[in-house]
Formats: sequence, C-alpha cells, structure tokens
Amino acid sequence: MSATMKKIDVDVHNALKSPRDIYPYFPQPWKSQGAGLPTSGYPSPIDFKRENSIPPSGGPAASDADYIVQHLIEPNDIEFAIMTGHYFDVSALVDPDHAAAIASAYNDYMANDWLPKHASFRGTIVVATQDPFQAVREIDRMAERSSMAAVVLSTAQPGLLGQRRFHPIYEAAARHGLPIAIHPGADGGGGTYPPTPSGYPTHFMEYHLRTSQSFLGHMISLVCEGVPEKFPNLKFAMLGGGVSWVPHLLWRLDKNYKALRSTVPWLKRFPSEYIRDHFLFSANPLEEAYDPQNMLDLFNMIDAENVLLYSSDYPNRDDGTATNLLNRLSPEARKKIVYDNAKKLYRL
Repeated sequence: MSATMKKIDVDVHNALKSPRDIYPYFPQPWKSQGAGLPTSGYPSPIDFKRENSIPPSGGPAASDADYIVQHLIEPNDIEFAIMTGHYFDVSALVDPDHAAAIASAYNDYMANDWLPKHASFRGTIVVATQDPFQAVREIDRMAERSSMAAVVLSTAQPGLLGQRRFHPIYEAAARHGLPIAIHPGADGGGGTYPPTPSGYPTHFMEYHLRTSQSFLGHMISLVCEGVPEKFPNLKFAMLGGGVSWVPHLLWRLDKNYKALRSTVPWLKRFPSEYIRDHFLFSANPLEEAYDPQNMLDLFNMIDAENVLLYSSDYPNRDDGTATNLLNRLSPEARKKIVYDNAKKLYRL
C-alpha cells in the first residue's frame, strides 16, 4: 500500500514512560494507591513490539510523542492517529472508585500533556465500567474536548457488554456522537471472568488465540440485548481481534433468530443487519490464510470496503498481512478502508 495514500490510524498504543506520569491528576487517597492495572497472568514469551519503536531517549515503546510522529505519522502520511493507549483495562480492577480515579487522571493527562503535541493526535476516553454512573460522568466531562474521538473499552469486563447495567454508558456516548472502541484486554485478570467460556487455558499461546472468543461473546450480547436497536446512532469499532470469525457470527445469529426471535422481542431486524450497520473492524492484526485468495473471499463475505478500518497497532509488529491484502483491492476500496470509513465513524 502506498505510503502517500492519506490514512487514519485507529489503533495506536501510546504508552506512559511511567505510571507516575498521571499522578499530578490524582486526588488522594488514590494517588497513594498507585495507577497499576491488572494483568492477564499470561506473560508472553516473545516481545511483540517493533524493535525500532523504542524511543532514542529511552523508555517504553511508543512513549515518546515526537518519535511516534517521526517514526509512524510522517512516513505513512497519517492525517489522524487515534490513541488507544493501554489503560482501557481499568475495568478489570475490583475497586470501582479507584478504577474511576485512574480513568479520570489518565484522561486528563492525555488531554493536557499528550494530545496537544501533534495535530494528528486524537484521544479515546477511558472509563471504568464497574460503576456506570461514574463512567457517564466521565464521558460527559471529557466529550466536549475536540481532541477526544471515542470511548474505549476493554474486552476484560465484569460482565458481557450488552447487559443493561452498561446501557447508561452507551446512552452517554451516543448523546455526544462518540463511537465505542472495544479492544482485547487482560481477560481473566482482576475482577473479570475466565478468559474462555470453558475456563483458564494453560499456555500463553492458548490465551493469545482466544481473542475472537471474547469479541464473539460481547458482540452476541450487544446485539441480542438490543443495544443497536435502543441506540440507533451508536457505532462500535472492534479493534485488534481479526475478522475471520465475523461470517460465522452473522450466519449463526440469523439462523437461530428465525426460531428464537420470541426470546429477543426488541429486535426488529435480523441480527446480521444490526452488525453490518453498527460494527466496524480494524484491518490489523489479521489472520493469515495459506492462500491469500481465501482472505479476499472473506473480505467479500463481510463487505470489507465498508466495515474495515486501517490500523497500525503500533508499536506491535503485525501489520504485514493487512498491508499485502489491501494492496490487492481496488483504489476505491483501499481509500474507504484507510481513510473514509474512519473519518465518518470518528467524525473527524
């Protein structure tokens, strides 16, 4: 894909040099409790970060805004970069008040100390879903900042995201015209449920491969609990979970809806119609088929040019498959995926 094609990158994982970066925005008693987040308990045996993503000044990968501009934004002609960061896992904490304080401090840090560093940077509002009322207050507080483009949630949650306790969060996002971005997180960590429907896997490889299961569970919940019907203007961006599972979900939901629609009487259309109208998916990382044509066939099944979003997943090193496949699409389809779809979704 030509680097000169203007792009919107919907998934850039900027990092803090230290959790203490957000301490100036912490009230007591939370400052003394720190800003650590739960982990999945499955440490990776390999480093997924690009070797050249470490700033020359030192610190974690993607922790230097100027270096991100030099290394990612300018060489790839990225007009807007949506910063998803790492703090979306705050919803896995057990203490709802501590979690809400971390989310608020992080959002203030992003809005005041990070996003102003480059015109391309846009933020995502982190909320702690344990207490939806505090989450709504945080969305209302941050949504009027023009630098904030979405609300971001982790797949690591205290419940399935379609459940009614989360609906006030969706109402607030819809009221402000903000999409909901959902990203794989530390499922199984903190106060969340096991990372698979059958329990805890043994190895990191098993854990890493279960990402699509988390997306399946949350999307089925969102659709069957009637979130798209209740909030017709709300959109969801499913980031970092691949797309090969999407046709299976569309087909199976519609098949079962024919016989079981009486159990979800609030749905007025086939589930697949809600998904096509309300959900978009990042084009990176993608699955790798032995035959690239299989992936192109998959793209046809999901109407890729209208539902895919360009993402680098920076600083992770897994964008080769997406780039190679997008190069095989028509210029019109590529433009939709790398720019138009995100511009409309995030109202940039």
